[in-house]
Amino acid sequence: MFDAMREGLPAAAGVGFKARHFEALMRDPGPVGWIEVHAENYLGDGGRPQAQLSALAERLPVSVHGVGLSIGGEGPLDPGHLARVAALCARVGAARFSEHLAWSTHDGAHFNDLLPLPWTGATLDRVAAHVDQVQQALGRQMLLENPSSYLAFAESEMTETEFLARLVARTGCGLLLDVNNVFVSATNLAFSARDYLGQVPLEAVGEIHLGGHAEQADAHGAPLLIDDHGHPVADPVWTLLGEVLARTGPKPVLIEWDTDVPDWPVLRAEAARAAAALEGVR
Repeated sequence: MFDAMREGLPAAAGVGFKARHFEALMRDPGPVGWIEVHAENYLGDGGRPQAQLSALAERLPVSVHGVGLSIGGEGPLDPGHLARVAALCARVGAARFSEHLAWSTHDGAHFNDLLPLPWTGATLDRVAAHVDQVQQALGRQMLLENPSSYLAFAESEMTETEFLARLVARTGCGLLLDVNNVFVSATNLAFSARDYLGQVPLEAVGEIHLGGHAEQADAHGAPLLIDDHGHPVADPVWTLLGEVLARTGPKPVLIEWDTDVPDWPVLRAEAARAAAALEGVR
């Protein structure tokens, strides 16, 4: 069990930082109260990315979001990669660190994707050990993000929400609740997003994500949603956010937009809508 003091972000709207928006954020961040960066984009030494991040870190709290630790992988975590992530968090004074409940490495190979896990006792043991290792290396609590799912494993022994609750109780980690991921998974796997949100341990949520998804159809004509972070947040996801905030009160809410990144006014408007949702429950 990790017992260090919990870090935190302001209960405000944040955005995933993209270099094209640097000048706008430096001039007037507007409704944005914090930013998030993907750790793996800032593990090098020096250069423009580090300079921009350092400048922004002087003005706005920074949340560091990892995409490459492979928390659910069968092999051990890469100690060099973990050390570089820890150094980045220390360098920018990160208010939060989070990673994905997924795997992306196997037998020395690294896959450019976040791959799903079966919800079993063996998976829980492995993920808990990796979470403990990360929290000890960083000297802080980490958040773990619920995945967007496109298939379910027959060998799962528990629900995803039960897995998350057991992991929180066992390690003291927090949760990054991606509401769009819940909506995507619920649509693809035909379960109730509201039931999921009624079962997840909301008291452990330290950060909320919103993003866009693409709408497709599978071979049988059923809806298939792809979590592509390349569209505005869908109206049903905004509705779910409102229902979550009504239960939790204000939380840090991030707008993710990673593909087909729009000009700043478009992203700013999404952040303003998140800020308005937060004001509605203060």
